[in-house]
Amino acid sequence: MSPKPAALKHVIVDGSNIATEGRSKPSLKQLNDAVMAFINDHPKAVITVIVDATFGHRIDPKEVTAFDKAVEHNELVTPPAGTVGRGDGFVLSIAEKVGASILSNDSYQEFHGQYEWLFDEGRLIGGKPVPNVGWVFVNRTPVRGEKSRRAIRESQPSSDKPGKGVAKVKVSAEAMKPMPVPKSLPPGATLPAKKIDNSKSVNDILPFLQFVEKNTVGSVVVGIVESYSSHGAYVTLGDVRGYVPLRLLGSPPPRSAREVMQLGESVTLEIVEIIAGRRSIDLVPTTKSVSEVASKSKKKAASAKKAAPAKKAVPAKKAAPVKKAASAKKSAPVKKAAPAKKATPIKKAVPVKKVASAKKSAPAKKAAPVKKAAPAKKAVAKKAATKTAPRRK
Repeated sequence: MSPKPAALKHVIVDGSNIATEGRSKPSLKQLNDAVMAFINDHPKAVITVIVDATFGHRIDPKEVTAFDKAVEHNELVTPPAGTVGRGDGFVLSIAEKVGASILSNDSYQEFHGQYEWLFDEGRLIGGKPVPNVGWVFVNRTPVRGEKSRRAIRESQPSSDKPGKGVAKVKVSAEAMKPMPVPKSLPPGATLPAKKIDNSKSVNDILPFLQFVEKNTVGSVVVGIVESYSSHGAYVTLGDVRGYVPLRLLGSPPPRSAREVMQLGESVTLEIVEIIAGRRSIDLVPTTKSVSEVASKSKKKAASAKKAAPAKKAVPAKKAAPVKKAASAKKSAPVKKAAPAKKATPIKKAVPVKKVASAKKSAPAKKAAPVKKAAPAKKAVAKKAATKTAPRRK
């Protein structure tokens, strides 16, 4: 038997049970309200919230984003897949290990033979929301029934095996079954209209993109505290919503964000993480001012510019040498200009033909020399047989 805790040092919250109290399906908001109310009643207690493996499938789709965020930061704990005894066995094993009390309206009858300390005073606390009052918490004793009697009977030492006084712990067959995964929606529930990532997105895409365009991790912004949760607080940053987890509010972290910030309060915050997949922004309170961070970033930018060596001018590429003619791939030499052909000598102008003849007038033929008249043939005087008569005087 584990020792009885003194004055609620540690409380394990059976989240699935408390979130379903008075309802047909669990509500993350109801669980959050119950935890916050319990913290107010027991401010010194350490709180650990456990939910079963199907919790995220059964809550309202609008709460899935907050649920995923809480699980991611270990502010809500789910049992490993296939845990024996479902989520109840996981809750009881943790409570036994640290000697904690349990906040739950369940009696855990299947485990009465294994965890006798459940009947110790102060180990089991019940809670219920009362109209016009809020959550009320009281100590309670587990209810005994047929399941309880069977579990105790099965845990007793076996009489047919003498010498073994150690009780053999047995768990009912029902408790040994793995946690079922629901295959259909609860009665009356309907699926929301399909939207692109809306069930897992904290902010609308346009305001988110405008915000991250101006702010990065390390930037300082001013936000207004909007609401609390069992695992942190939400703040508004203009048109977007940010999240301040408890784990970043101190070491050790406070029991509630209420101890650090008040609703409606304007707080200076530093961006520590931007998760694009869910369009969420994680922040932490800081003493830095927006102007201080802005001036530092400007100085860093200026020093970075100075530190950066001036880039050497890229030398201009040398002009490719003119390739020599006849060598491989060398540029052909400028071909010598072919000697100009000798100009055809201009034909002497044909002298203008003299009028009256296309050609030079042929030189007048020399007048044929007048044939000399053949000298008169001397009359051949016939030799007269006689001499010519003498001239008469």
